[in-house]
Amino acid sequence: MAPDDLRSLAEHWLADDPDPATRAELTRLLDGLPGTEAELRDRFAGPLTFGTAGLRGRLRAGPNGMNLAVVTRAAAGLVAWLAEQGGEGPLVIGYDARHGSREFAERTARVATGAGREALLLPGTLPTPVLAYTVRALDAVAGVMVTASHNPPQDNGYKVYLGRGLGGPAGDGAQIVPPADAGIEAAIRAVGPLAAVPLGEPGTLVEDKIIEGYARSAAGVLSEGGPRDLAIAYTPMHGVGGSTLAAAFAAAGFPPLAVVAEQAEPDPEFPTVAFPNPEEPGAMDLLLALAEARGADLAIANDPDADRCAVAVPRPGGGWRPLRGDELGVLLGDHLIRRGVPGTYATTIVSSQLLGRLCAARNVPYAETLTGFKWIVRAAEELAFGYEEALGYCVAPSLVRDKDGITAALTVAELAAGLKAEGRTLADRLDELAAEFGVHATDQLSVRVDDLAEIGAAMRRARTAPPRTLLGAPVATTDDDVNNVLTFRTASARAVIRPSGTEPKLKAYLEVVEPVAGSDVTAARERAADALVTLRREIAAALGV
Repeated sequence: MAPDDLRSLAEHWLADDPDPATRAELTRLLDGLPGTEAELRDRFAGPLTFGTAGLRGRLRAGPNGMNLAVVTRAAAGLVAWLAEQGGEGPLVIGYDARHGSREFAERTARVATGAGREALLLPGTLPTPVLAYTVRALDAVAGVMVTASHNPPQDNGYKVYLGRGLGGPAGDGAQIVPPADAGIEAAIRAVGPLAAVPLGEPGTLVEDKIIEGYARSAAGVLSEGGPRDLAIAYTPMHGVGGSTLAAAFAAAGFPPLAVVAEQAEPDPEFPTVAFPNPEEPGAMDLLLALAEARGADLAIANDPDADRCAVAVPRPGGGWRPLRGDELGVLLGDHLIRRGVPGTYATTIVSSQLLGRLCAARNVPYAETLTGFKWIVRAAEELAFGYEEALGYCVAPSLVRDKDGITAALTVAELAAGLKAEGRTLADRLDELAAEFGVHATDQLSVRVDDLAEIGAAMRRARTAPPRTLLGAPVATTDDDVNNVLTFRTASARAVIRPSGTEPKLKAYLEVVEPVAGSDVTAARERAADALVTLRREIAAALGV
């Protein structure tokens, strides 16, 4: 694009931008030309794509960012698409505490009412699972959640849920899937000048009793009368899950939680963590310190929008061990199977193979899907449980047809309290599963890039020259070109490689299965850990990273 064309494109955008703050931001960049040309080119390289469940990007002016202009256009396109589908009912809108979230939610409501659609706005900053619950509870046509989940502070996003028959037989209240995403994106592109988009009233606040109903219903996921004696340390990680989770735990009969004071209140800057994701190194340090100081039985973290749940357990010799997503996933699945919860148990192609082997041994229906909860919750109409290794768990599909870090936290607390009453721990139950099925040790090789072309180059290298052996055993390769997933598998190891759907990352999901000789689970874990180190090195070499 020639410099004059770039300037013309930016000036055209500027004239249509409804937000004085981003207009001033873009004006400064225009005034700074030619020194700001690279920055302008990045912002006008193309629009944010309506991908995994909606939009996500940096808060900044221009089409390649999250701002009021982009949100107005997205809302107008979504409302137009809903009308084209003949969808009836209100649009429910929620938002977290990130920069811009409330403004984006309120603009969405006004675009909906301006188009003649009833808009229901959640009464304050609330978790994503509450929005997903409300879509089903109010029989809404769709829902919008303004959040970037666990992304850095400079990001925001726009997730869309479909309801009232638009989500498919198993997808009412679930995130969008193709072809709805492409249809909504086409409708967004068809929106004309933003000045011509009618803005109506601010919408109606959802009654508090609906939000209170979520907490009561979440508590109702647990078995009545079970043990509740458990000391829990908790952090919402500067997010919006704290008060809702506390209400749900109180309704379930658990004692008050010890909460990390520095992270208890919502803060869009996430000042105590380098990256507000419980999976990231150091993110749970304050929680684990509190758990140690209080002598807790269990440590629980939500991510900022509380749709994910992370858990750590005490080590026998002192200190704490965070559970991997796959470990918590199989613990929850096993617990629900033992409780006799009927239906299909599901996970993804990149998660551990242990849940599938557990289901086969227990004669329970099992399904495997592509990554993402939009696929997991559609694995079966009668879904009992679904999880993905990235700390996402759906333990109550009839309540929330998405991952829900609050009901997951309740369920693992129920399991831990029951084990404590028997003089056992979550770690003991993991050892029992390992003795029965072998140690299934998982890890992830995650490569963050500045240039997305690096991801494509790494995938090409692995496809062109795949490894012939891994851990000394011959490799079978499966290449899913359509979904850009590459799998290397041996009798005892597996690596699934794919680009992230939400972040500029290339991910390789690694798993080693080590049989347990006799009852020596510890030795098997040590062998598996050593094998994972080698497997990680071999896959990194295949990718050239």
